[in-house]
Amino acid sequence: MKMATPLARAFGRRAFGENPAGYHGARPPYPEWVYDVLVARCGLHHKAAVFEIGPGTGTATRQLLARGANPLTAIEPDQRLAAFLRANNPDSALTIIVAAFEEAALDKSTFDLGVSATAFHWLDEDQALVKIAGLLRPGGWWAAIWNVFGDDSRPDPFHEATRDLLGAPDNPSAGDKGIPFGLDTDARLAALRRNGAFDVVESRTSQWSLVLDADQTVALYATYSNVNARPDRAAILTELGRIARDTFTDRVVRNMTTSLFIARRTR
Repeated sequence: MKMATPLARAFGRRAFGENPAGYHGARPPYPEWVYDVLVARCGLHHKAAVFEIGPGTGTATRQLLARGANPLTAIEPDQRLAAFLRANNPDSALTIIVAAFEEAALDKSTFDLGVSATAFHWLDEDQALVKIAGLLRPGGWWAAIWNVFGDDSRPDPFHEATRDLLGAPDNPSAGDKGIPFGLDTDARLAALRRNGAFDVVESRTSQWSLVLDADQTVALYATYSNVNARPDRAAILTELGRIARDTFTDRVVRNMTTSLFIARRTR
């Protein structure tokens, strides 16, 4: 059987802007422990200079602002998402640059912390880390966060029931070797160490459950890039809703894993 071509990284720069409000309402927040680590370990405090790669609708942005990031420079390539982000975060501490991260003009060695939340897989990892290291002050921190929809250590009946329906194509978050990009700890830590600019490299994860009714399930899957890339998107979403209602009696439980990778710029 011919394999579908994986989604190109550039697709991520336009994949999520069609319905920003729907995306914002459907995607779950990150656990509080993530921000606790950023405060306790990574220099997130009042008047910390922070940049965020791919903020999207601002799920993490608002939390960074609430914990003192000022200034916070958000680099978002999609104009529609950038407009939503600004409308919902009028804070003067927030500056939004509408550009791909690779093309964004940012001052070197000026940031205390850089963050990317469920977006970094859309970039070339090694190239991006070179630029990230250059933006951080000595002793500054980089943090990459993912909410991953899946956890192979626990049964996931809805995923199994819809695996054939969803099919291909995969996006870069699927990673290599059958391990999601955000859960491939060895690969992510190896990239940080390979860069050579970081003297502390760590990772942390947690497992939790996301409980959804049928409408919430459809709304969530409508934000998936691999679903949005399908010409039969509407039919796929209709069938997902039917399965959620009829087979799962309006209660879908998705296994979630949150991962955090942090690294300190050499002093």
